[in-house]
Amino acid sequence: MDYSSESPAPTLNSNNGGEPIMEEHKPKLVVIMGPTGSGKSRLAIDLATHFPIEIINADSMQVYQGLDVLTNKVPLREQNGVPHHLLGTVSSDVEFTAKKFRDSAIPIISDILSRNHLPVIVGGTNYYIQAVVSSFLLDESVEDTSETYSRDHPGNEQTNHMPDILGDSCNYSYDLLKELDPVAADRIHPNNHRKINLYLSLYARSGVLPSKLYQGKAAEVGGQNWGRVDNSRYRCCFICIDAALPVLDQYVEHRVDCMIDAGLLNEVYDIYNPNGNYTLGLRQAIGVREFENFLQAYFSDSMDDETSDSSDGTLLKLSTRIDDKLFKENTRGILNSSCDNPQKVLLEEAIDKVKANTRRLVRRQKRRVNQLQTLFGWNISYVDATESISKKSDECWAVQVVGPAVKMIRSFLNKDDSNGQTPDGESKTSTDTVQRDLWTQYICKACGDRILRGAHEWEQHKQGRGHRKRMLSLRKSRSSSLA
Repeated sequence: MDYSSESPAPTLNSNNGGEPIMEEHKPKLVVIMGPTGSGKSRLAIDLATHFPIEIINADSMQVYQGLDVLTNKVPLREQNGVPHHLLGTVSSDVEFTAKKFRDSAIPIISDILSRNHLPVIVGGTNYYIQAVVSSFLLDESVEDTSETYSRDHPGNEQTNHMPDILGDSCNYSYDLLKELDPVAADRIHPNNHRKINLYLSLYARSGVLPSKLYQGKAAEVGGQNWGRVDNSRYRCCFICIDAALPVLDQYVEHRVDCMIDAGLLNEVYDIYNPNGNYTLGLRQAIGVREFENFLQAYFSDSMDDETSDSSDGTLLKLSTRIDDKLFKENTRGILNSSCDNPQKVLLEEAIDKVKANTRRLVRRQKRRVNQLQTLFGWNISYVDATESISKKSDECWAVQVVGPAVKMIRSFLNKDDSNGQTPDGESKTSTDTVQRDLWTQYICKACGDRILRGAHEWEQHKQGRGHRKRMLSLRKSRSSSLA
């Protein structure tokens, strides 16, 4: 089957200049999305037994070299010979923006199509996927708007709209952006210092909220069509693997424990730098910064006896790093220690933070997939992996996940006018998994076995002041008992 267009499609620039590509000329593309832990990569690899596919990674952390355990890259032995693109290929210190991803992915897709193979984009970074699918890159237009405003208003670099907004603290800047323009803040990562400063400086110069500028620019170049499938570069089949939140929560917590056993701490040790920039590249990944307090305490305790006077009177560390093998043995000993020493408390707190932040990521990813449907009209077909994950059943996976996905893709490939449509009865929505979440019971031991019903109520409870104070008190009592 020929997955490319029958005749070469016109090339559009990133700002959607030129006429739209006719639907029948658009090449076909499969996109597999969903929250972390749902099994996106596994499904894509399984699809290779049914279609001649090649996988394009669209995970904003897996594109980087290194931290293979922490970012949960598919090991080479588990790729089953399926070609993977943009997986561990980018330097860890580079900020790989949506524009860079788009500019890298589009030629790869063309190359895959030239071999008469089916390109499959796999990942949970929706703004990467949007950048490839849409013929208009919104972030790029905002930067163009900023440059245009500066050019048209020389000497007016800072107005009184918001004086001295750009400080050294990225957290402060993000909180300020969130207060000023929550719509714009929701679009970017809290650690993306460059983009935060871009939006804040744009507001400082123009007095117009960044989200309003997005809307104006989008209307200028594409109106309500921006990001919609009817204005896309490709004919797309969107498949989302979903699962109930309690099942995903349990799975990702178990996965973090497995990552610790597989060497996650060694990877964090290798990339740790007390003076490093944790707002760019791979250091933004969940599971890096959470261990900062533990590593600071560990290195401080380990090197207290390894200092000497230098010729200029300053203290030099005789050993700036601890031996890798020794570090691995020490951290394993700390975790397995029967007594709760301060290092163990810090390490357990860091692991808990990784789990909590991963659970939050799952929820953000679910919300963003829903927004692609409600705001951009993407026709997303759902497959429910709840039972296969909870039961760890390969049979359930094959019947309930792989089978329906194969039918969806076959229907998509056999329809000349398909835009991700699936046969009646095959496409599911997220309603089933949402209903499961609503009826799940949680018990909070820290708050006197208080019962919470539903994932939303449980999350709200954990973020409440009373729960957080009790958890802090418990940690302090554990630490003070060690003194």
